Amino acid sequence: MKLQPLLNRLDKVGAAAETAMLVSMLTMMMLVAVGQILMREVFGTGFGWADELVRLMVLWLALVGSIAACRENRHIRIDALSHILPDSAVKLIRLLVDIFATAVCAVIAVQAWRYLQIEIEYGDTVLVNTPAWIAHSIMPVAFFLISYRFLIDVLKQAGAIFFDRTAE
Repeated sequence: MKLQPLLNRLDKVGAAAETAMLVSMLTMMMLVAVGQILMREVFGTGFGWADELVRLMVLWLALVGSIAACRENRHIRIDALSHILPDSAVKLIRLLVDIFATAVCAVIAVQAWRYLQIEIEYGDTVLVNTPAWIAHSIMPVAFFLISYRFLIDVLKQAGAIFFDRTAE
């Protein structure tokens, strides 16, 4: 069984879902923000919950955007050594860094999940009376998906380094 076609298929499904979420959230955020501005300027009033909703949407956009950045390998990367070291060393270092990033994001996902459980226990609310855990549920989901993206990338890199000898 070949692993690469399965990984590519999973990658495409995730990419389509992320893109749809980004486009729809950005559109909704713009509509709410512009609507709030118009309500204030034209009618001298606005919705009390709209500003908080926009802030939450920015959080969601940032985290879903981070997932998409990892998908396209466009996340922040400090690669000063990649200009000095040979390609084989750079590939191995990137693999190790991505393994570390996978682990760190997985730990953050677990801690964010624990935080959500605390929010559920305390019954905090946001917006009008929405449970805060619903609004903040993006945190563990996003970090899990970022960890997943790094893991998929690690598997692809490891396959290319250790099993695909035709590329040499």
